[in-house]
Amino acid sequence: MPKEIYINPDEFKARSALSAPQIPVHAYEGNIETERANFGDAELLRLLHDMIIIREFETMVGSLRSKGAYNGVEFNFKGAAHLSIGQEAAAVGAAASLEPDDHIFGSHRSHGEFIAKGFSAIRKLATRAVREIMENHDRGLLLQTVERHLPGENALETTENFILLGLLAEILMRSTGFNRGIGGSMHAFFPPFGIYPNNAIVGASAGIATGAALQKKLARNGGIAVANAGDGSTGCGPVWEAMNFAAMAQFDTLWTDAVKGGLPVLFFFSNNFYAMGSQIIGETTGRDRLSRIGLGVNPQAMHAETVDGTNPLAVADAVRRKRELLVQARGPALLDVECYRSCGHSPFDANAYRTKEEIDAWEAHDPILLFSDRLQNAGIVRPDQIVALRQEIATRMRSIAAVAVDPLLSPSVNIRADPLLIGKLMFSNSEIEVPAQNAPLVQPLQAMSRVQQDAKKSRCGIAEDGKKLSGMRAITLRDSLFESILHHMVHDERLIAYGEECRVHGTAFGIYRGLAEILPHHRLFNTPISEAAIVATAVGYAMEGGRALIELMFGDFLGRAGDEVLNQMAKWQSMSGGELKLPVVLRCSVGSTYGAQHCQDWTALCAHVPGLKVVYPATPYDAKGLLASALSSNDPVVFFESQRLYETVEQFRPDGVPTEYYRLPIGEPDCKRSGNDVTILTIGPSLYAAVAAADELEATFKISAEVIDARSIVPFNYAPVLASVKKTRRILLVSEASERGSFLMTLAANIGRFGYRHLIAPPRVLGSPNWIVPGAEMEMTYFPQPDDIIDVVTGELFPDRRSNRRGHRNWDDQELARIGL
Repeated sequence: MPKEIYINPDEFKARSALSAPQIPVHAYEGNIETERANFGDAELLRLLHDMIIIREFETMVGSLRSKGAYNGVEFNFKGAAHLSIGQEAAAVGAAASLEPDDHIFGSHRSHGEFIAKGFSAIRKLATRAVREIMENHDRGLLLQTVERHLPGENALETTENFILLGLLAEILMRSTGFNRGIGGSMHAFFPPFGIYPNNAIVGASAGIATGAALQKKLARNGGIAVANAGDGSTGCGPVWEAMNFAAMAQFDTLWTDAVKGGLPVLFFFSNNFYAMGSQIIGETTGRDRLSRIGLGVNPQAMHAETVDGTNPLAVADAVRRKRELLVQARGPALLDVECYRSCGHSPFDANAYRTKEEIDAWEAHDPILLFSDRLQNAGIVRPDQIVALRQEIATRMRSIAAVAVDPLLSPSVNIRADPLLIGKLMFSNSEIEVPAQNAPLVQPLQAMSRVQQDAKKSRCGIAEDGKKLSGMRAITLRDSLFESILHHMVHDERLIAYGEECRVHGTAFGIYRGLAEILPHHRLFNTPISEAAIVATAVGYAMEGGRALIELMFGDFLGRAGDEVLNQMAKWQSMSGGELKLPVVLRCSVGSTYGAQHCQDWTALCAHVPGLKVVYPATPYDAKGLLASALSSNDPVVFFESQRLYETVEQFRPDGVPTEYYRLPIGEPDCKRSGNDVTILTIGPSLYAAVAAADELEATFKISAEVIDARSIVPFNYAPVLASVKKTRRILLVSEASERGSFLMTLAANIGRFGYRHLIAPPRVLGSPNWIVPGAEMEMTYFPQPDDIIDVVTGELFPDRRSNRRGHRNWDDQELARIGL
């Protein structure tokens, strides 16, 4: 909602017609003599060499997977193998026009792109720089293996072997792989050569590459980002979201001159005409050319073009021209690179969805055959030289395979020796020091109206007469969140914040209100209603060295970004073997009064997925300190906030919320009320119901309840809870999440296991019923109330104190479970 852009009714209601730019299809007109002048004969031969290398590498992987052997080298390969045989020209041609600081993000079928980009980078980087990269990787162990067992005829060949062995070892999940064997075939990458993660999820690299391009733009460190994907990915909503995000007009209309202009991202579709076994043209889409989709994104149609993907020179020419546009801040761009996957989707694909006649027809358009003929006809290479090259590469690949499968030279990942090996990769557990100096601001911090208003508020929510102050007079949980965000945004220029309604509106719940007064557009901006793109771009932005604070408005909208949160944000640190850091904080509010699709507590969903830290504070003091820790962390954090608590003032600390910046450790529960007879452990806003219930239990039933606020969900330190249980011998766990599958169930099971010696009753869980959240008028009949807590404590944990039921939960839990409720 930028006030700078006036929507003129006279302009929008005028009669007119839209026009669209023409999209070139196979427009390449280069000839071999021109390309000899551009590349030189030696480089043209290298292109052929790289294509044959990729073909043989993929043939080797396919043979190991389907037959368990390759040229006499035996190995029982159990992993995935999605091969790019037939697509070599697309990968090699693109890499030829990319620079080392251009970064590619791949798909599940990206071995060829990996090799092509790696070979291109090592030829363009300084020899010393390449050597340092190899020496620094994994303490030089992979390089030592290559030099001892795969020495090349020259330094370049040795470096190529370094790339091939590192990739193959990763595919075979050996500890010498580029990512310690943790990533495997579909997730391999090596950032020093500009090769960023391949991705097993179709189209998932689109948003990540867009975020990487955003960081490149803001950091002004050069290069472009390339999102490599197949044609099938254009059926994925997140791909469209990414393209729309990449084409946002605000880059030109609202951002300052220093960062004005489009994102340097190229959407590179290797269009092999099939998505697994479905045919994109004529069956599962309504278009005749993939490049048409550019017309739906922006007036420039993303500079879209259809290119002959069987000709590496045509691809190189197209990528060179698109790259020129991108570095001129005229992006994004799209290339529809038509090629043909001559192999099946996987080694066990019987190709039942296409005819032998079609496969035979495309054999005449084999990219290696076509390019070999072109070079032979130009007199650049002789037929016997090509035969010799193929033989030499096959021999070389056999040697690489032999080293990769050798248990002494390339040991397997040994979980037995270190059962926590993968676990230790889940989190870096590291954090940054926030810079002392201020980042560039639009105006001084002191001029912000909200800072001036909040300075007049009490830091404590309890007045001297003991009465609770309103949110107008005391610092609220909303204000506390704002203070941590403000501190980080003011001091750390790497941190950007974005999402829906984030700028002028200050988010739907006013958390960022006032930030637009001091922050430029490129550090605080609105996005489309595209939850998948919001999260995916944050992942890419963080991979490239930035730090991202994003918001999904409602926790329920996690479903619109499921893959991006659960597969991308959560997993890349561990799948990288610890090489990558993902400093992303994802804020999600848990709704109130909006009913079934806006009020669900999905903390258990995020807690269930390895790789995410999950926080849910309930007090202003905790919210400020925990958000500061989340923003300082180098790990991905999902930060839940209850909408019903935004106006809550600090009631538990006599000194209130400190003015100064501070951090609280993530994972430490906090005792909010001492007691001796029963422990009540709460998550989120249930804290307040529990305290109210505890007061009534003390006054009416002489039961002394200790109330502990979990504050964080992952990690979680059980020690304070177990110490309390040792004293009270009973525990009730309360949250507003549906009971079935809630994180309380995990806590209860573990507390029962760890503290069974002290318990005289099994842990009891009290959550919301296992049905939809009703509307505002009925909401308090759904979430646990003080009376519900009292009923459980007096009716089950202290049956001798049983009284008349106060709440309305008089159902039979076993019977409800039987009927699915």
